[in-house]
Amino acid sequence: MRGRKPSSLVAGSSPITSTPRAPTWLSKPAAAEWRKVAAILIERDVLTEADLGTLAAYCDAYGQLVDASRQIAADGLILAGKKHPLITTQVAARNQIRQLAAELGLTPVSRSRPAIRDDDAADDDDPLGLD
Repeated sequence: MRGRKPSSLVAGSSPITSTPRAPTWLSKPAAAEWRKVAAILIERDVLTEADLGTLAAYCDAYGQLVDASRQIAADGLILAGKKHPLITTQVAARNQIRQLAAELGLTPVSRSRPAIRDDDAADDDDPLGLD
């Protein structure tokens, strides 16, 4: 590939080196998850400004899951003779967490996939390294 490498095409693609402050609108459990996950991503040197929206959405879904699960635990699975209405919220939050976790590289499968890296040692004219 000639020219710029893919990571340099995205504004804010430089890795963040310290945990950014969680958005104020996140619930307490979501903000705690933000601090935990941001630290993991920073340690891996993969968190950038461009990822903060995805991280916020992941943490918000996590907070929704925690809140729904706590309410279901307090009320029981059956409420007024029907399935607790927050079970739908709980399932949707789990699905969103799963999808966003994969986007952030937080699942074993997503970590095993090859990543686009800015590798200065790679020769752009010879991607197979045959020269």
